[in-house]
Amino acid sequence: MMNKVCSFLSELSLVQIDCDKTIMVSLKHDDKLQDGSECSFQSAVLYTTIDGQRRIRVSTLALPCTTMLSNLFRSADLDTQFACILKQAASEVPTAPLSRIREQVTNLCINILHSYRKFCATVSSSGQLILPEALKLLPLYTLALVKSTGLRADGQIDSRSFWINYVSPLSTPLAIPLVYPRLIAIHEFDTKENDDSLIPPSIPLSSEHITDNGIYLLENGEDCLIYVGNSADPNVIHQLLGISSVEEIPAQFVLQQYDNPLSKKLNDIINDIRRQRCNYLRLKLCKKGDSSGMLFLSHMVEDKTQNGLSYVEFLVHIHRHIQNKMA
Repeated sequence: MMNKVCSFLSELSLVQIDCDKTIMVSLKHDDKLQDGSECSFQSAVLYTTIDGQRRIRVSTLALPCTTMLSNLFRSADLDTQFACILKQAASEVPTAPLSRIREQVTNLCINILHSYRKFCATVSSSGQLILPEALKLLPLYTLALVKSTGLRADGQIDSRSFWINYVSPLSTPLAIPLVYPRLIAIHEFDTKENDDSLIPPSIPLSSEHITDNGIYLLENGEDCLIYVGNSADPNVIHQLLGISSVEEIPAQFVLQQYDNPLSKKLNDIINDIRRQRCNYLRLKLCKKGDSSGMLFLSHMVEDKTQNGLSYVEFLVHIHRHIQNKMA
């Protein structure tokens, strides 16, 4: 049994909504809830189908109440939490300086990890950065958000405007890939049939993992970039892309399936990613030394840049601020 029921939100009118859209609502509760009880959240959507039928869809979520902060961190949902951080940051871009938004995002990460360090961690050594298991990637995704298209100081206004409007209704599963895309080494494909996932394991977004003889696929749920190193094997390039060398990369690229296992594997993987993302993905071939190569390398968010820290440096920055709060 829940302690009390309250109505707090009036009606919202939406032009359209589908299964790939997410609405974020922030709740604040000032009263006390009994430990061990349940707190329920309910929403309803009244809509008209394409056939003209009026329907109502009700969603109810019941969550247990706890006074133990460790329970909260143990069951934290990183994808949902980061989606909220992302949408909040995007909503503030038109009215606040980008530097302030980047600072707010970073401070939020620091405050979350400081709370865990202070109230939940069992390790007493102040020289060690303690991360909750469920949120261990929060610093990485925070750094990626700070370096994203919407918050970069050197970004173009048109690109930032598109980013804001894209983020606003973005579904939760696409929030993290947008700022921290999936990177796959195509040249290391294993064409043998196995029972594992069709999509190979992703590799970190760091230029340390990008070799000049490699071919890589990067996707963020909206775009799919295929980067060809200058020293990539011409035979592999021809099997995958139907061209003989990097110099033959066309301005307009259409992926085709050729009669070889590598080409079939690449097409199967891209089609599987498209099914996962519910998006067709815009394909672009990239090579080192031109604007397309710079676009690909701009996604290496773990690297140190002119306007941003490397991932290791960012962890040190986070740790230093937590130590200052603990002093």
